[in-house]
Amino acid sequence: MPNINFSKENKEVVASEGANLRIKAMENGIDIYKVWGKMMNCGGYGQCGTCIVEVEEGMENLSERTEAEKRKLKNKPDSYRLSCQTLVYGPVKIKTKP
Repeated sequence: MPNINFSKENKEVVASEGANLRIKAMENGIDIYKVWGKMMNCGGYGQCGTCIVEVEEGMENLSERTEAEKRKLKNKPDSYRLSCQTLVYGPVKIKTKP
């Protein structure tokens, strides 16, 4: 079972293989949205781009970027992901609200 380490929150979450990063964060009380995103998020469909996280370690343990991510993150660093589009397959370290 993969561990997700949320560095800002100093919290580690155990997830099943293939778990959705956004859902696991929300289930464990991790706030991934900035003020605007709390009011105007798309509910996890990859359309708004407000659930951006930075992968500090373990990028190889995540799913490939989706087409929605490629559109929304085209001018962002390669370490940025949309948590709603990201599946976890191994240990990772995540920074919320980069």
